[in-house]
Amino acid sequence: MKRRILLSGATGIAGASLASAALAQPARAAQPSTFVLVHGAWHGGWCWSRVAARLRERGHAVYTPTLTGLGERRHLISPQVNLDTHVEDVVNLLQFEELERVVLVGHSYAGIVISGVADRVPQRLRQLVYLDALLLEPGKSLFSDFPPAVIEQRLKAIRETGAAAALPPAAFGVKDPADAAWVARHLTPQPVGTYLQPLLLKAPLGNGLPKTYIECTGDPIATLEPTKARVRADAGWQLRTLATGHDAMVTAPAALSELLTDLAASAASSS
Repeated sequence: MKRRILLSGATGIAGASLASAALAQPARAAQPSTFVLVHGAWHGGWCWSRVAARLRERGHAVYTPTLTGLGERRHLISPQVNLDTHVEDVVNLLQFEELERVVLVGHSYAGIVISGVADRVPQRLRQLVYLDALLLEPGKSLFSDFPPAVIEQRLKAIRETGAAAALPPAAFGVKDPADAAWVARHLTPQPVGTYLQPLLLKAPLGNGLPKTYIECTGDPIATLEPTKARVRADAGWQLRTLATGHDAMVTAPAALSELLTDLAASAASSS
């Protein structure tokens, strides 16, 4: 009898230890999602590292492609690299990795890219998330809605260097010295063709997919205001906010990861 009691006690202790260990493990989503996170101008897949790690801890599959001519693919920059090139980069990723029901996230310039992707392969996507991103009316280029002073500034840089030189990290709301130094080390020039080529869509923007716009409310960027006004006036959008700067994946990775997880779970439950 005493032996049985001792064994029972040991089992209880082991069970408690296992329960504690389980609680210590990263939380996993009941229904893991597949995220493709697309970076903005001058950035690369590197900028998503903090968010990608958090999403993977929750059990999600995460892809962070670097668009042609940027980041570690900067050696491929040329005047021929344009918006179509970057749309094709993401379409090819979806096709060759055989991804389905993807939560496609586009930051800043990549809002234009993911709009092009949704027009091409909507069957591979579950929802679109525009992170403080640009929207274009079909037939317009990136320069179409920029103020004349901004256009002249970018064209001057292009004439001098052959590409659009990167802005300083503070322009993206990155103020922490260590973060700013990290971002500055990785920014690369933006291919000029991405500014000049118009967005051409066969279907309405989003191609019938659920669309969410995440507005970063810290240090708003003037060139994004026309886009944000358009989103606020359109009932077809879900609007969320983050109280951080433009590069939310750098300045608020935990909050952004939580928001993306919530959006994915909501879309999964309604589909």
